[in-house]
Amino acid sequence: ARDVSARPGRRVDQPRSGLASRRLRSDSAAMNIFRFFGDMTHLCSILVLLLKINATKSCAGVSLKTQELYLLVFVTRYLDLFYSFISLYNTCMKLIFIGSSGCIIWYMRKHRVVSQTYDAEQDTFRVVFLVAPSMLLAMLINHEFSFTEVLWTFSIYLEAVAILPQLVLLQRTKNVDTLTGNYVFLLGGYRALYLLNWIYRFLTEPGYRQWIVWVSGVVQTAVYCDFFYYYLKSWHKNEKLQLPS
Repeated sequence: ARDVSARPGRRVDQPRSGLASRRLRSDSAAMNIFRFFGDMTHLCSILVLLLKINATKSCAGVSLKTQELYLLVFVTRYLDLFYSFISLYNTCMKLIFIGSSGCIIWYMRKHRVVSQTYDAEQDTFRVVFLVAPSMLLAMLINHEFSFTEVLWTFSIYLEAVAILPQLVLLQRTKNVDTLTGNYVFLLGGYRALYLLNWIYRFLTEPGYRQWIVWVSGVVQTAVYCDFFYYYLKSWHKNEKLQLPS
């Protein structure tokens, strides 16, 4: 199974350079425990958020802007669903990520009860300052200047910062409910596990190099560090999670 954040596959009838061929083989490497638990942690974070929304009929404390950014990330990253098959696991995970993001957005925008709890006045992060630089950077720094490759690279850069509207919203509201806090913690934990996955692959797979993914992943994990500190501090003291403004 392939890393679900890996580069899009190529059609088998397309010619490939030696470099592209090596990248494709690297992307299709065997599953390892860090990648698997990273995927499962990511999946759990989504299930926790859906549980919160469905059980409480409330999306209070959840950033719609972050959810829309994640949907944009998944749609632009997984265009290879239309022309490449890696494995059933890989395909199912991609469809789950796209479908669950769409479901969360539907709840927050259209559900008769849930939509009334969305705090648009607090969720005001200007996402254009995340989307535009990510696209510009993707056009300047990529593995190959092609439509699918630029969009894949854009999704990597955007994912690194997509959580920012959520973190800003939590700082503004200060008091964070348990399920929302768990959702953000699991989301950060997924990326931390992927860092271990990349280290493992670097040590075990000759020629494995993915600088764009590595640097973006480190930035993404760093964004969570402040939240991790306050989350673990509240857990250790058995207190309600509160973030400084």
